[in-house]
Amino acid sequence: METRHSPPGLVPGETLILGIGQGYMQVTPLQLAQATSLLASKGKWHRPHLALEVGDTAPVDPNPMPDIVLHDSHAWDQVNQGMQMVMHDPRGIARAAAAGAQYRIAGKSGTAQVVAIKQGERYNRNKTLERHRDNALFVGFAPADHPSVVVAVMIENGEAGGRVAGPVVREIMDAWLLDDQGHLKPQYAGGQGLALHASAHP
Repeated sequence: METRHSPPGLVPGETLILGIGQGYMQVTPLQLAQATSLLASKGKWHRPHLALEVGDTAPVDPNPMPDIVLHDSHAWDQVNQGMQMVMHDPRGIARAAAAGAQYRIAGKSGTAQVVAIKQGERYNRNKTLERHRDNALFVGFAPADHPSVVVAVMIENGEAGGRVAGPVVREIMDAWLLDDQGHLKPQYAGGQGLALHASAHP
């Protein structure tokens, strides 16, 4: 717990609440996409860039970040499986967004409070001005077993990440992974992947 005697910066108590998606944290959609890319690639950094190629040459990261190595590498698979359950489990919060998908999606919903709620009170959208309603967040990657694309979406005052932002993520993934006839492109049907392309939409 942080007190007036605590050193500046992140302290153990804040680490705990951030681990369950609570606490004070500011991120951009691009930063969310970068973090999701790390999960998708099991700790391998893919620095975001604006072009797939410059001329005929793919961009080269002049200052590559070291890969993240966990004490238990199985944890990457556990996170991936949990994110797939968000989309494909019968009780998954974003299962409607994944309905009928030709590929497996790993996703995570979220909301970001715009204004604080007094202690003892509950969020009530009917009593909240539209501009004060929660922002809807959703991040995901696909295909889940050999990721090729990462998407992060934030919908201002959208309230429900899984219900509102999740379908937008699905539309973007379909546009990237499916051909003009709505079929999964051959290059995404096999065990390729990890040449991740990040997409962040505010």
